[in-house]
Amino acid sequence: MHLLSVILMVTALLCTANVQAYRFLGILHTGARSHHIVGSSLFKELARRGHQVTVISPFPLKKPLENYVDIETPRIKAVMESSAAFLLQISERSVIENVRNFHEMGLNMSRTFLEEDNVKALLASNQTFDAVICEIFLSEALYGLSEHYNVPLIGLGTFGAHPWNTDMVGSPSPPSYVASAMLPFNDRMTLWQRVGNFAYNIFERLLLDLYYLPKQAAIYKEFFPHNKRDMYEVRRNAALVLLNQHVSLSFPRPYVHNQIEVGGMHINRKRSPLPVDLERFINESKHGVIYFSMGSNLRSKFLPLEKRKAILETFRGLKQRILWKFEDPQLEGKPDNVYISEWFPQDDILAHPNVKIFITHGGLLSTTESIYHGKPFIGIPIFGDQFLNMNRAEAGGYGISVDYTNFTKEKFKVAIERMLNDDSYAKRLAAISAIYRDQPINPLDLAAYWVEYVVRHKGAKHLHCAGQDLSFIQYHSIDSMLILFGGLALAILLTMLLIRLIWGWLQFALARKDIKEKTH
Repeated sequence: MHLLSVILMVTALLCTANVQAYRFLGILHTGARSHHIVGSSLFKELARRGHQVTVISPFPLKKPLENYVDIETPRIKAVMESSAAFLLQISERSVIENVRNFHEMGLNMSRTFLEEDNVKALLASNQTFDAVICEIFLSEALYGLSEHYNVPLIGLGTFGAHPWNTDMVGSPSPPSYVASAMLPFNDRMTLWQRVGNFAYNIFERLLLDLYYLPKQAAIYKEFFPHNKRDMYEVRRNAALVLLNQHVSLSFPRPYVHNQIEVGGMHINRKRSPLPVDLERFINESKHGVIYFSMGSNLRSKFLPLEKRKAILETFRGLKQRILWKFEDPQLEGKPDNVYISEWFPQDDILAHPNVKIFITHGGLLSTTESIYHGKPFIGIPIFGDQFLNMNRAEAGGYGISVDYTNFTKEKFKVAIERMLNDDSYAKRLAAISAIYRDQPINPLDLAAYWVEYVVRHKGAKHLHCAGQDLSFIQYHSIDSMLILFGGLALAILLTMLLIRLIWGWLQFALARKDIKEKTH
């Protein structure tokens, strides 16, 4: 036994010697809790692995975690709270106005973040890090933190591939079959959808290159005047981009080696016990439970009165019990079969076997969790990628979309009854869930591995795509085509000129010969 103890101790010491702890700076700059849920799951895992993690965000941990240090940004949270009431009005505005406001919000968030007192104090300190992990969401100026500390930049995309993150590593996005995340198209578009997708890509490219990115670059230069590399160079030299996406939840598309899908890394693989009253409410429902949440950013309490009444009247006529994430404890006209709360442990609720369907806004986190737990869903998309997610669900046969603008009790009730009475939705989702779950490694472990890999290999420069170093003309082979086709055209032109000259000479020679014969 003594010998066995010695062997175990030596083995433990050797393993410890091979484990190297790194220092990570995490940046979760938005006031959107859903974004924070994704990022914090990675940072908590890194802390559990023994790394020192410092996280700048509006949402400090409620329970302290060893190796995890919070730097709070209260101003960002206040900005998000003040705009929450207006999010439901997005559908009433034009696409151009929404896109412009969206990017203006990003510029405002970036500046507000860098003006936070706690961020200034960190930058003025002598702290050092091994890598900066920054959420990619209208945050380009914040990439300056990686250059400030002279460490690799790791991007964390809280939803799927988009020019914001594909530009950072060089993943191609052919518009012929890769639809914009802002459009409700799939990978097999009609001719007119391809035209629309191509037009939107041009519009977005011009918006980014001529308007939005120069403004982010100005903020970068203002707050990081001593950085050696400018924002554009830092942005196109990211060491790694992690995407909160998976091919089973979207469509196949090309990625370079340092853009990795880790969708669903925030999901609890083991259900935690629910609060006693909530567990009882779900268990005692003979006909099952419907869970309804519009996410962390959209607030049900801000729904227009007529839409709220339509929802309540629909719920009143159902034999199922309802869990509704409603942010006001006073809900006038609430039926007895409805349980309201400003917050629910969504992951654990969706894992409960007595929960039958999920009514959602169609956000990526909600739809991913629903797919993982095998619950078909009804979506009421409002903005952003919610339309794309619901279009994907409808095409896959495991979701139903309800139009928010023309929302009525009748349409809502028909969608609910259709999903409850047609078991094809649950069967199809079970198949998709099986595909999603069939992964060789847990997405959270995969994300942590690649983060450690980048630091272990000093920024993993061998993964850098050479296309990132080419200009637009070089990347699209415009110069090569000009030389190739220009040279070919020149050769054809010279050949034609030569033929014309020879033909002219022959005509001249024949005419001269004819004259000589006539004179003799």
